[in-house]
Amino acid sequence: MVEKVIPIRLDEGKGLTPSIGAQLVTPHGHTKDTRGRTLRDLRISVTDRCNFRCTYCMPKEVFDQNYPYLAHKELLSFEEITRLTSIFSTLGVEKIRLTGGEPLLRKNLEVLIEMLAKISALDGKPLDLTLTTNGSILRKKAAALKAAGLQRLTVSLDGLDDAIFKKMNDVDFPVADVLDGIAAAQEVGFQNIKVNMVVKKGTNDHEIVAMAKHFKGSGVILRFIEFMDVGSSNGWNMEQVLPSKEVIARIQEVFPLEAIEANYAGEVAQRWRYVDESGEIGVISSVTQTFCHECSRARISTDGQMYLCLFANEGFDFKTLLRSGKSDLEIANAVMNTWAAREDHYSEIRGSNTAKLTSGNRKVEMSYIGG
Repeated sequence: MVEKVIPIRLDEGKGLTPSIGAQLVTPHGHTKDTRGRTLRDLRISVTDRCNFRCTYCMPKEVFDQNYPYLAHKELLSFEEITRLTSIFSTLGVEKIRLTGGEPLLRKNLEVLIEMLAKISALDGKPLDLTLTTNGSILRKKAAALKAAGLQRLTVSLDGLDDAIFKKMNDVDFPVADVLDGIAAAQEVGFQNIKVNMVVKKGTNDHEIVAMAKHFKGSGVILRFIEFMDVGSSNGWNMEQVLPSKEVIARIQEVFPLEAIEANYAGEVAQRWRYVDESGEIGVISSVTQTFCHECSRARISTDGQMYLCLFANEGFDFKTLLRSGKSDLEIANAVMNTWAAREDHYSEIRGSNTAKLTSGNRKVEMSYIGG
């Protein structure tokens, strides 16, 4: 039985205090962390709630009807998210990904997207604004998201077999409704939609080829993600990980593939395309082929904590800075100082005993800071 822990409240909602520094410097886009990595991507969680109970993310044993979700006043407001995003853009951030929980559960999310779409990167171009969703209410929201200025979408889908998918989302939600949401997004003009499949060995790995066949030639980019030890509540162990090289091998047996170059430095997915030019797939191998050495991502939690790694166990409290009268310059310096001290490289040092976590080193839950 999974212990009923609430990792995000181990510190009673308060993270570490970011250091602003005595002498302020002009914001710039070349701050490097201790391992030489530059900040380029920001993932922002807009809600800690989700209507799925995926066993690898928000299992019912922990996230039950009595789970104390964050109160609305604890969440960053749209104005605070926009201000923080503007500050990060002056520091070289080029890509913003909205996550959750399930971000489409945040009321009037399209209003936030419209606000963020007005922010430019250092080069004057609009930020690359994208969102990850489980697709459950995408049919209802797709048009509004597109009109608001959302550029790209990633949909999570762990299989086509209804029984398997319902087992994994654990709320009896059908595959057909997710596929309909994807279709709705294509109908309103979203292109290069990505579908992420978390592959859990012995649970849904037999769906790999079926998923590839379904999305081949559709314009959708399918990506297979190794089952990761995110958070402390999913009961992870290494035996449930199917290495990405085996995923590629299974597809190769049916549909010939060839490797292609990354779209940009630091891209987490290794890209492959079908030899017959009918599309591409990707694999994300954070367990067997780590990419810590080029990670350019920071994460902002639902209540304004900055996390430097998906596998972190503590964040930096930027909500308090936002709400205590600090200037944009002061907050920008706090971000630069926080990033400059970053040394996270969890995936390079994980071991098979990762699931045996003690109360002293629980990791933040993915539902709180996004994937």
